[in-house]
Amino acid sequence: MAKKNKKNIVYSTNPDYAFEYDDEEVMKTLPPKQQILKVMIDKKQRKGKAVTLVAGFVGNEEDLKDLGKLLKSKCGVGGSVKDGEILIQGDHRDKIIEILNKEDYKTKRVGG
Repeated sequence: MAKKNKKNIVYSTNPDYAFEYDDEEVMKTLPPKQQILKVMIDKKQRKGKAVTLVAGFVGNEEDLKDLGKLLKSKCGVGGSVKDGEILIQGDHRDKIIEILNKEDYKTKRVGG
């Protein structure tokens, strides 16, 4: 459930005043067949250690976290979900592409 953010009002003399809430649009998750996920290796700023990045997911944060959890458990490694990307520790491109294809996601291998 999304939190409703109140504007900073300390006191109002109007007895009929109602707080205005900031409405955030909830992003709908596209079905897997309509998504193209990019799977790549990244070593930048990680002391030379490779991580597999999955980018291009269109949807809400909860569905992205669920997909990240699935990939981490299937690969048997750690990882995280940050800034709309899934980071999986190690070079698991082939395995992740295979898992995503079984889940009906379209994948694109980026890089070498």
